Amino acid sequence: MKKIVDYVLGSVYLLYFGLVLVIFHGIQVVCFHLFGRRVHQKSVHALNGFLLHGLYILGTRLSFTAKVTLPTDRPMIFIANHQSMFDIVGMIWYLRKNFPIFVSKIELAKGIPSISYNLQKSGAALIDRQDGKQAIMEIARLAKLIEETKFSAAIFPEGTRSRTGALKPFATGGVAILLKRAPSALVVPIAIKNTGKLNPKGIFPLSSFEKLSWISLEPIEPKGKTVEEILEFAKASIETELQKP
Repeated sequence: MKKIVDYVLGSVYLLYFGLVLVIFHGIQVVCFHLFGRRVHQKSVHALNGFLLHGLYILGTRLSFTAKVTLPTDRPMIFIANHQSMFDIVGMIWYLRKNFPIFVSKIELAKGIPSISYNLQKSGAALIDRQDGKQAIMEIARLAKLIEETKFSAAIFPEGTRSRTGALKPFATGGVAILLKRAPSALVVPIAIKNTGKLNPKGIFPLSSFEKLSWISLEPIEPKGKTVEEILEFAKASIETELQKP
């Protein structure tokens, strides 16, 4: 019975998902060309708010917890675990006051309404995993952007999604570049729970009645710490939160 419900509600949500992407593609184009990057980013926040809260169609329960109120007068580097594409939707919406911009694989920058346009225009670091030099240059460019604008960078140091929820090793390279080129940034670990259960086999079918959580943890002041120490602390903080019931 649950599987039937998943297929029916999942189909309705995906129709909704596609419609929202198409509508907001046009909205993004207008906002970017007439009003500039900041207004464009606010349209992206609205897009992700609709995508996130549309999950109520599936009976999904959503929650966000912030351990501290984050400042908006300096850039953030958000370090999160990665389970699903819906990780990003929640981060963009819940952390919208800090304007998160993502490190993303370059393949996503073409062919997807709204999503590809945002990646092209937001300043996202679009990395080619087969070209290390290009990836370094892209992340460095993003770091310079957040240092100048006080926007924020978001990165998944595991590199790929963990379907089981267990944390994979955190790579240091991307975070090291961000910290070097954005010296005023504050590092903030983000623990994301259960998004992998929502779409365990890809985009379809979706699982109904799941509880998804995003938790913004205690920030890490990077001054005086090595990248390895920062990532070790961030990973431990995330792991501790994920183990809580």
